[in-house]
Amino acid sequence: MGKPTGFKEFPRETVPYSDPLKRISGWNEFTVDVPEEHLRTQGARCMDCGVPFCQSATGCPIDNLIPEWNDLVYHGRWREALDRLHKTNNFPEFTGRVCPAPCEGACVLGITDPAVAIKNIESAIVDKGFAEGWIHPEPPKERTGKKVAIIGSGPAGLTAAQQLNRAGHSVTVYERDDRIGGLLTYGIPNMKLDKSIVDRRVDLIRAEGVEFVTNAHVGVNKDAQKIRSQHDAVILACGATRPRDLPIPGRKLEGIHFAMDFLLKNTKSLMDSKLEDGAYISAKGKRVIVIGGGDTGTDCIGTSMRHGCTSMVNFELLPRPPQARADDNPWPEWPVIFRVDYGHEEVAAKFGNDPREYRVLSKRFLDDGNGKVAGVETVRVEWMKDTHGKWQMSEVPGSEQIFEADLVFLAMGFLGPEDTLAEQFGLERDPRSNFKAQYGKYATSTEGVFAAGDCRRGQSLVVWGIAEGRGAARAVDTFLTGSSDLLAPD
Repeated sequence: MGKPTGFKEFPRETVPYSDPLKRISGWNEFTVDVPEEHLRTQGARCMDCGVPFCQSATGCPIDNLIPEWNDLVYHGRWREALDRLHKTNNFPEFTGRVCPAPCEGACVLGITDPAVAIKNIESAIVDKGFAEGWIHPEPPKERTGKKVAIIGSGPAGLTAAQQLNRAGHSVTVYERDDRIGGLLTYGIPNMKLDKSIVDRRVDLIRAEGVEFVTNAHVGVNKDAQKIRSQHDAVILACGATRPRDLPIPGRKLEGIHFAMDFLLKNTKSLMDSKLEDGAYISAKGKRVIVIGGGDTGTDCIGTSMRHGCTSMVNFELLPRPPQARADDNPWPEWPVIFRVDYGHEEVAAKFGNDPREYRVLSKRFLDDGNGKVAGVETVRVEWMKDTHGKWQMSEVPGSEQIFEADLVFLAMGFLGPEDTLAEQFGLERDPRSNFKAQYGKYATSTEGVFAAGDCRRGQSLVVWGIAEGRGAARAVDTFLTGSSDLLAPD
């Protein structure tokens, strides 16, 4: 695959981001255009590795045919590369922008050298496909007469909708927000995923025959049992939307917000009025603390920087990761190493330092005397393995510290789906409170009701949402017709 000696001749070069001090002045996507030759050269680095772990269970959850389209890009056969990409991935323009690329962590070349820049090539293929007019609606040739309702329009819901519609079923997607896209629209900021990219794909799916209903909060303003009675099957793809809280003294002070409340309101205001309506939580002129790492924490950092915060600190409970793989983190596992994401880079460029503080445990939120948050009282922690090999945390005596803040965002992950649908459909839960549905079958304890995505497996990646949507679509197609020709990950 690629050029036989390409990985020896060409170094890894990812698509660069625009200048951090310039990009924080607006909401445009931060990647820059690169010449086609750059992408072909990077595709040439894909080695004939025999067993491509990039598309295995440790790499890509949707079994992307990565070596094939790397080779096709290297040879300039972009249209064929697009066809191979779409064979396994309904929305490569999403994964190519926001996926952390577990495929690159499992790349065989990565054992000894920097991995192939798979994510950049994926994004370039689909962007070229749209630019050339190669991507168009693909409605089914005939209808089966079966009706499917999908609750939630995030990655899993949209994927299942497109797959089942192409199988000939009539699909209606119910979304509780005012725009379609779920996490893609309101959970990921514009600079990472411009909303025109989401709308473009939604318009294609609509043109294929899928019906979308917005402002439809099933179980609240839409009767769940009525929807079930009107359809032959229902897929729950409502995400894991219960945020993890931090119930320490002072939690009720003004100025402490869940990360998704901050991100959703900002994106909605940006799309409604370019932030002119003021209907969002502004970090302008504020000292900001983000508690929790991960993508959501980074997005809070990047959004605050664009508002014009005056300082930024990001608390991480765990120690700083090593620069290279640790001995207990071998290839092809996801490499747990130190990384600098776009938000960290922006803070360093503006304020002169990386915003992350490691091994920090928040103990108390401080009151300014008027009911507003003024800071966070913290202590450092140590992590040690006990006699059973489990990591245990202990506080470090004398390490107490106060960090001043006017705004605090809680970005510590999510605990599972909300209770409403489980109660109304009479669903069993798993030990983590997710909707209980076996992987590969996706059927819940209620006949004809299936679950996919974060509400079934817990908080995860967009690429896992696509994998779950494809799997649930095949399961529902089989339930409705007795068999299925829909492709899905095993």
